[in-house]
Amino acid sequence: MNYAAAFSAVLLTVSLAACQRDVVVTPAAAPAPAPAVIAVPGPAGPAGTPGTTGATGSTGSTGSTGSTGFTGSTGATGSTGSTGATGSTGYTGYSGATGATGATGATGATGPSGGATGATGATGATGATGATGSAGATGTTGDTGATGQRGRTGDTVVVVPPTTSR
Repeated sequence: MNYAAAFSAVLLTVSLAACQRDVVVTPAAAPAPAPAVIAVPGPAGPAGTPGTTGATGSTGSTGSTGSTGFTGSTGATGSTGSTGATGSTGYTGYSGATGATGATGATGATGPSGGATGATGATGATGATGATGSAGATGTTGDTGATGQRGRTGDTVVVVPPTTSR
């Protein structure tokens, strides 16, 4: 603080001297030696006013990107499901009987030598058709399902048709 007062005084003198013309400046007498100051601690003074908040610091630079992680291993293959049971084969129906062979036609008479050829004998009758085979056996009837619960009773509603008044 002592330096600031001395500097202000010198500065004032120089600025005033710059405005004057032909002025003789007499040097000032040497200042008296300063008394020796011995600092003796005393009671603490009141706290000073808080200083102003400092400016916000600049943001740091962004970190570099991390490396890519490893690819996971492939999962295990699931087991194959069980094969369903094969259905049972149905019964084979009976084959019908084979029809009888038809009778052979009669042979025509031999003609005289050098004569005309005899007539062709008649065709034999057609054999009978065989009997139809039996149908396969009928499968067994399935079990009867469980009986359901008895229904709950409610109010009885009687509907009376409207009467016409005459």
